[in-house]
Amino acid sequence: MAEGERIIPINIEDEMRGAYIDYSMSVIISRALPDVRDGLKPVHRRVLYGMSELGVSYTKSHKKSARIVGEVLGKYHPHGDSSVYDTMVRMAQDWSLRYPLVDGQGNFGSVDGDSPAAMRYTEARLKRIADELLGDLDKDTVDFQPNFDDSLEEPSVLPAKFPNLLVNGTSGIAVGMATNMAPHNLTEVVNGIVAYLANEDITVTELMEHITAPDFPTGGIIYGYEGVKQAFETGRGRIVMRAKHHFEILPNGKEQIIVTEIPYQVNKASMIEKTAALINDKKIEGIAALRDESDRDGMRIVYELKRDALNTVVLNNLFKYTQLQSSFGVNNVALVKGRPMTLGLRDLIKYFVEHREEVIVRRTKFELAEAKKRAHILEGLLIALDHLDEVIKLIRESRDPEVARMGLIERFALSEVQARAILDMRLQRLTGLERDKLVAEYEELMRLVDRLNAILASPEEQRALIKSELLEMRERYGDERRTSINHAGGDFSMEDMIADEAMVITVSREGYIKRTSLDEYRTQGRGGVGARGAGSKQDDFTEHLFVATTHEYLLIFTEQGRMFWLRAYEVPETAKTTKGTPLQNLIDKPKEDAVRSVLNVRNLRSADYLENTFLMFCTEQGTVKKTPLEAYSRPRAAGINAITINEGDRLLDVQLLSGNSQVILASRSGRAVRFAETDVRPMGRTAAGVRGIALNEEEATDKVVGMVCLPADSPQELLVVSDHGYGKRSLVEEYRKTKRGGKGVKAMNLTDKTGQLVSIQGVTDTDDLMIINRSGLTIRLSMSELRTIGRATQGVRLFKVAANDEISSVAKVAAAEQELALVEEAGSSELLLGEADGAAGAAADGADADTSAAAAEAEETV
Repeated sequence: MAEGERIIPINIEDEMRGAYIDYSMSVIISRALPDVRDGLKPVHRRVLYGMSELGVSYTKSHKKSARIVGEVLGKYHPHGDSSVYDTMVRMAQDWSLRYPLVDGQGNFGSVDGDSPAAMRYTEARLKRIADELLGDLDKDTVDFQPNFDDSLEEPSVLPAKFPNLLVNGTSGIAVGMATNMAPHNLTEVVNGIVAYLANEDITVTELMEHITAPDFPTGGIIYGYEGVKQAFETGRGRIVMRAKHHFEILPNGKEQIIVTEIPYQVNKASMIEKTAALINDKKIEGIAALRDESDRDGMRIVYELKRDALNTVVLNNLFKYTQLQSSFGVNNVALVKGRPMTLGLRDLIKYFVEHREEVIVRRTKFELAEAKKRAHILEGLLIALDHLDEVIKLIRESRDPEVARMGLIERFALSEVQARAILDMRLQRLTGLERDKLVAEYEELMRLVDRLNAILASPEEQRALIKSELLEMRERYGDERRTSINHAGGDFSMEDMIADEAMVITVSREGYIKRTSLDEYRTQGRGGVGARGAGSKQDDFTEHLFVATTHEYLLIFTEQGRMFWLRAYEVPETAKTTKGTPLQNLIDKPKEDAVRSVLNVRNLRSADYLENTFLMFCTEQGTVKKTPLEAYSRPRAAGINAITINEGDRLLDVQLLSGNSQVILASRSGRAVRFAETDVRPMGRTAAGVRGIALNEEEATDKVVGMVCLPADSPQELLVVSDHGYGKRSLVEEYRKTKRGGKGVKAMNLTDKTGQLVSIQGVTDTDDLMIINRSGLTIRLSMSELRTIGRATQGVRLFKVAANDEISSVAKVAAAEQELALVEEAGSSELLLGEADGAAGAAADGADADTSAAAAEAEETV
């Protein structure tokens, strides 16, 4: 160790902590965060000030960017040249700043993410609006500080006639904090500040009547308003942005989605490239071609759709998976008196107004001092003119200017400044006209002094001056909003990704489920042989078939009394010949528990609907139960107990009630009971229920085969189908209304030819019937072909069933309007398969119906 040196031991932890805190404060204060007063970081402020000192204002010609960068680096910003050039480039990009501050000439990049040309190729100058930030710097309006080597001085903040922080926003990452502030429309911001000046106690809600939302330079749509409101109130919020778009139809009938504006800070070329990759990977379907047709006239991105694609579904998928929808996380952190603070809208306006008040006071004091100095000189000149001959004689008799100066001071009691001004006065000022000018100038200065004193003495005058200057800014630079607002918008759900269309959903005995487009099933005639429908494994067959729209909730009830929730779009869509997907893959259902009923419910959130809507349960042993839908409105992944099932029984069906429904239960032995839903009192979710129908004790295999719940004024009739393919329509009134629990009346005249009852349905002429047998064949026929006959008749043949086969499932489907029109126009006989066999079967079955009519009339209710 050299002589005189000392080593001081320091704890390395303390040293590192102190060094990192110093570094952190340097980043926060001198690099990453903007000042709340002018909205600029040090590098932005230095670039603008350096350009101003170099003389590249909006009235002068452009200068090479390299010269500007060198000026800023050499005098004010001792960092890399790229930091200065990149800053200047961004301030020149009209897609980065809402109101650019630099007028660039040359390649300054593009919205596609292209890099700007090197600084030796480009030129720049200040925009006129930048002069409004720099104006009055020479009037002692702000404090100056030494530059990095103390050789020059630079402003610590700019006077800023308009609130640049609100208007242009900013972003930056400091140490332990970050800022991300959105740009706004200058006209709206000025209106908001004027409202604040009129009432300092104005609320954020009232300010939002003037400043509606951020206004991004790239336009687009703000989707949803809650994030905007939260950001204005707290300084933090998430604003969802969407591209502006419209639809066009080509001459060939294809549709196109045209995007003309994209969200703020989205790289267009990168977005298109990623979208193309998603299309190739089949993650976004329905798009046939993707083109960028943007030119100097504006942006135009074209998504050409396939013929069968639904434009809204494709668009929502684009919003979901691409940057056509993105979010802007507002985080209004700025420096307030050197300290970082999170600021709401009102705070941002408040601190800007305070800054402008200080600038105006300092400017007014400077102008007052200058006016008094000039008035003082004018007073001396006027004294000299009043005593002109004596002044001239004194000067001529003086040996030198110093003697003349001292003589003037002593003779006329002038100050040294006045005496020098008299000695410096040109001879032309001695004319009478010049004297009048001096008098007029002096009087004008006196009025100015009074005006300036009034401003300094009155905060109201200062506020009025702020207002007038802001209104001047609005008049000069104000424009219309670019970003529109969708107040009703919000985060879209999965339903927005799926077209809401009718689908046929089938569930097999072994628990395979699928959904198939309704268009895959064509209408066939009574007695036809059917088309190949649900493919299945050997010994498996379709037990449940129904129609639901993709947005509906499916309430799935199993034979053991469990219930599960599933959205219809969650069921995989396949062709009608496939077997489907095991339900165990979609819901947490035990493999041995079979599905017995599935209800389609559109809304599970309306309290009024849930409390006034009831479900009717029916078991194979004739037990019924009525429970409010509200008890089943809270989905759980593992399902819930929907009903308590007694030993030896199982759930058969569950249906929604209308409030005045008639309930009809039919048994395999061919009998049916009809009673009002009010005969069953409401019960809890886990109750077992009460008796609905008495089964035939002489037949051990007798059980309930179906339940129909019809409103009292329903136009529907009852259709019963036997397992050998016979069926008939009868009026509901033919089933005499009784109390629940009875054996009922005959629903069908059963014989060996018809087999036993397998299904009961409520139908109208506008319904189609879909019948599936155990071998998987499907037939779809219109109910308008089946005439209404007596309750106790044998019925007619609906489906030609093979000797070793039988019907497994029957469901009704509302016929499409175009299919009904086609049937009415062409006649069903020309459209149906198996026409001759169907007609012969109908004639034979009609005879059976006539012979049994007398028996039906004589039957009594048991």
